[in-house]
Amino acid sequence: MNILVIGSGGREHALAWQCAKDNNVQRVYIAPGNAGTALEPKCQNIVLADDTKDHSTIIEFCKNKAIDMVIVGPEAPLVAGIVDACRDAGIPAWGPSAYCAKLEGSKTFAKEFMAQHNIPTAAYQGFTDAKSAKAYVSEQGAPIVIKADGLAAGKGVIVAETVTDAHNAIDDMLADNKFGDAGSRVVIEQFLQGEEASFICMIDGKNILPMATSQDHKRAFEGDTGPNTGGMGAYSPAPVVTSAVHDKVITQIIQPVVDGMNAAGHPYTGFLYAGLMIDESGNPFVIEFNCRFGDPETQPILMRLQSSMVDLVSQGLAGELPKQAKWNERPALGIVIASKGYPETSSKGDAISGLPELDPDNKSTVKVFHAGTAFANGKQPDNLDAARATDNDNDKEIVTDGGRVLCVTALADTILDAQQEALAVTGAISFEGAQYRRDIGHHAITRKLS
Repeated sequence: MNILVIGSGGREHALAWQCAKDNNVQRVYIAPGNAGTALEPKCQNIVLADDTKDHSTIIEFCKNKAIDMVIVGPEAPLVAGIVDACRDAGIPAWGPSAYCAKLEGSKTFAKEFMAQHNIPTAAYQGFTDAKSAKAYVSEQGAPIVIKADGLAAGKGVIVAETVTDAHNAIDDMLADNKFGDAGSRVVIEQFLQGEEASFICMIDGKNILPMATSQDHKRAFEGDTGPNTGGMGAYSPAPVVTSAVHDKVITQIIQPVVDGMNAAGHPYTGFLYAGLMIDESGNPFVIEFNCRFGDPETQPILMRLQSSMVDLVSQGLAGELPKQAKWNERPALGIVIASKGYPETSSKGDAISGLPELDPDNKSTVKVFHAGTAFANGKQPDNLDAARATDNDNDKEIVTDGGRVLCVTALADTILDAQQEALAVTGAISFEGAQYRRDIGHHAITRKLS
């Protein structure tokens, strides 16, 4: 089989790595990929269209390379309709249609959909006018949540602790255009109390296959403080998702999405991510929907996956998803190393040192997934096979190329052990301005120790 994975982040590295492990896979192409995906056995980076709406180049490539399966990683091409275009061209593509992807592409659409189908979520109002939005905030008080309506790379959510902070966020989005078109409309939500969790499923239009549970850490700094980011680390499983909570999420949230989309004439296929707040009584509320696998949740989840991702996607494309996948019982934890200035800015071109030796046989319990990385001077080694066989010499050729640079992911007997193993490898990696959290997994560790 030949597979195309679309995207360049840590999620796409993990997906490509999992697919390449399948014995039936001959080649995994990643468009555009990163330095890490380029070095994986059976993997090859390719440069296709930069414009997410330019589907013709992708379709032509798939036909020329006899691609058997397209897996779409990030949200932008999904919202732009890449899956619809591939299917129209007879190319099997895993992901939701553009209509279904509006669950992530528009906060307003998602909130209206949840209200229509009685899916538990925070009370909200939508605004395009800053004055009206500020008046609503002043009436409601703080803390309160301000969200850019459209796609903002995971950074368009502000949890305002004061009314002044909320007003400033509204000005940033509606007046100063900080998030471009994504912030031309804002959704203002009630602040929910509880513990967050990520609930990710595969859906084939009717069947639901839950992935292993996980918990993301969105705040930039330790103790869950600082600005929201795309995610500074994650671990799996999430103890807050008990069996009772799990059942509630399926019956109250996931199944209504499946039923609602079918009723609208747009069956949901692909990954569905429900970002949840679990209250003290174990009731789940939807903070957000994403129409793809989470990042960095993908990395620890796929470290635990023992089923073939290729088989699961194939079954999903055939409308025959199983009810369960096979998982390693050990937990996994991933720590994101971000570049200087993230999430407000990002530094590029900084040399990365201390990357561990390549592990083509996948025997190590620690895996470094690349996200914002590239080869120095934008060039790949002339001989990738030789580079793959080289130990540490090649890491001198890798530089930073974005906000979240790496995700060091460890599989161990306990969450604490996984944290410590990931921290040991993380601490050996360096580049100018590198930043990471040392407390990823603290909720689960505290539960275990209490």
